[in-house]
Amino acid sequence: MCGIAGIVKQNSAPVERPLLQRMIGMVNHRGPDAAGFHLSGSVGLAHARLSIIDLGGGHQPMHNEDKTVWITFNGEIFNYVELREDLLKKGHRFQTQSDTEVIIHLYEEKGEDCVQYLNGQWAFAIWDSRSARLFLSRDRVGVRPLFYATTPEGFAFASEIKSLLAVPSMRRAIDMEALDELFTFWVTLPPRTIFAGVSELPPGHSLVLERGNLRVQPYWTLDYNPSKGLENEEEAREALLELLLDATRIRLRSDVPVGAYLSGGLDSTVIAALVNKLGKTHLKTFSVAFEDKEFDESSFQNEASAFLKTDHQGVLCSSQDIGRVFPEVIWHTEKPVLRTAPAPLFLLSRLVRDQGYKVVLTGEGSDEVLGGYDIFKEAKIRRFWAKYPGSKFRPILLRRLYPYMKNLQSQSDSYLRAFFHVRKEDLESPFFSHLPRWDTTSKLKVFFSKEARDTLKGCNAMTVLEGLLPARYKQWDSFSQSQYLEAAYLLPGYILSSQGDRMAMAHSIEGRFPFLDYRVVEFASRLSPQLKMKVLNEKYLLKQAVGDLIPRAIRNRHKQPYRAPDSQSFLAGGKAGRLFEYVEELLAPRAISEGGVFDAGSVGKLSEKARQGQIISVKDNMALVGILSTQLVVDQFIKNFPRSA
Repeated sequence: MCGIAGIVKQNSAPVERPLLQRMIGMVNHRGPDAAGFHLSGSVGLAHARLSIIDLGGGHQPMHNEDKTVWITFNGEIFNYVELREDLLKKGHRFQTQSDTEVIIHLYEEKGEDCVQYLNGQWAFAIWDSRSARLFLSRDRVGVRPLFYATTPEGFAFASEIKSLLAVPSMRRAIDMEALDELFTFWVTLPPRTIFAGVSELPPGHSLVLERGNLRVQPYWTLDYNPSKGLENEEEAREALLELLLDATRIRLRSDVPVGAYLSGGLDSTVIAALVNKLGKTHLKTFSVAFEDKEFDESSFQNEASAFLKTDHQGVLCSSQDIGRVFPEVIWHTEKPVLRTAPAPLFLLSRLVRDQGYKVVLTGEGSDEVLGGYDIFKEAKIRRFWAKYPGSKFRPILLRRLYPYMKNLQSQSDSYLRAFFHVRKEDLESPFFSHLPRWDTTSKLKVFFSKEARDTLKGCNAMTVLEGLLPARYKQWDSFSQSQYLEAAYLLPGYILSSQGDRMAMAHSIEGRFPFLDYRVVEFASRLSPQLKMKVLNEKYLLKQAVGDLIPRAIRNRHKQPYRAPDSQSFLAGGKAGRLFEYVEELLAPRAISEGGVFDAGSVGKLSEKARQGQIISVKDNMALVGILSTQLVVDQFIKNFPRSA
């Protein structure tokens, strides 16, 4: 794991080393072990290294034998051992034991198609001086970030946007259409980012810059095509377990110790159990516990650890802890968030680093790939209710689905029908499963200023998303459509970024995700929906596959989504009457008016509710966090962006 950056200057102007140093310095947290540079005329590559494989020999940027091909690489190629053996047979010669060098030789052998052979998580840039070609690639599901921009100085790329903003000629401004998307879907739709002029290379895509021509194209895409060969439950169960074991095995490849997150839920417990089954004993595990029992899962974490005999350590997180680190969290997310959930994970990665670890396995991706989210259950219930509006049982199921949404429990059936879009006409929407979530989020736009609303006249985020859907989307069953929306957008845009890569790499921690091995993802996409969710039993096949490898109580427990305290986190001293000083400053009428995004009067009323500890609704909690984090983005990246890290 590392940080990368680079620039190709216009008009053959030479790259200055101080510019590269400034760019890569912005992401030193991603790679504190070493920094490297390659400058050749108008091309400059930079690298900040977190050494995990071949500690002594894996320095970057790295080159081939005759120094005509150079790479700066962030990530891990987990099948590099097998690829290396194959390349040796074809006559390639290696100077290191690193996975980085494997990519170079594979590129020499296969060109741009080299990415088809990689099993891993990556963002890399290859400069091929023979053809004056810059080749960028990002892994299939978007574990590792990669951004780019065309500036007056040239084409720049980096692991994080702050490196691009360090280019002196780079304009710094909020893209209001991107903010509109985020206040609809929780994420921006790639290639758009929250910053005007900065693009994100979408997951599963490559980019080529050659003689001034820019080409972005997909090399892999999600597809759902239930296969007749996977209808047999027993065979599918055995195949899934075998795949997960191998995905875990190759993700244990490391020259430094590997730990694991253990949340107390099904997915992280499965991963820890698979490590045990592979013969690695006394696994070091880490978790977050909450002072507030509404969010705490420590009893399940302790049960899983005792069952699996792991060496377990947790960090106890209070709402005050969240409020204190929230500005740092937003510095790393580089975009607004609508919940405080990333903050405890920021604290967790700090614990991991303090314990001397650099690598952890986690359970992310299972819900998206194997059908675990409540939103999938919700859609099934709503779809049935829409077809049979007289049903009395369906509204009861919806209430049971969200026991932590206290306001929902007392609402009438007619309110639930409207809130959950239980109407026959909604069944025709390509976004049926997500309409309630996106409708709730979109209501936050009432806080936008008149100027912001005027700017967004004629913009429709859902129309934009509909234009991005794959051609086969309408042919998929409704369950697969729901999965696609989660896996293609929320997973890379929020789960793997704001909660994943950014919180882990803030403390130089690499996360690895066995459930997101592309072989597991492709296998799961061929499963019938009934094997993923049997009636309303989520991740059915996974539970059957792991059997007694995990505690029965965890296998059978009701799914508890990961959440953290929101508005109460910003009360100074944890008591009503006063907010943290930075919150008071950023939500003050003058700061809101100067930011230009939100309406000062509306925000004033909301902040007063927060000050008195009276925010209880989901909408108001999301609004407070979304507005505050947007103000932090404006403050940190637009108004007061540092000249150096």
